[in-house]
Amino acid sequence: MRTAGRSRRLRTTAALTVGGAVLALLTSACSTADAVCAGGEYPVLYIGSTGSACVKDGQEPPKGYARYPEGKVPKHVDDKWWTYWNEHSLDKDGKIIEVSQ
Repeated sequence: MRTAGRSRRLRTTAALTVGGAVLALLTSACSTADAVCAGGEYPVLYIGSTGSACVKDGQEPPKGYARYPEGKVPKHVDDKWWTYWNEHSLDKDGKIIEVSQ
């Protein structure tokens, strides 16, 4: 009888370990899969349009692009600022403008 109890505990422990590993893998994959830019990059906005790109940290935006205004930077696809910048942009003077669809 002792063998049956130990076997059951081992199976339960193994199942919980595998379940925890799968959950950790799924949640970590989701947290980066929908990020606007990869690690070591930041998003920039195409001036006068809703386009965007990612630039390596420490580099300036390429010509025709600008940094998002402070506090209005999208972090993940479909977050509040991602949605906002799908309808807005910056003009050449840095003023926020509405962009027609």
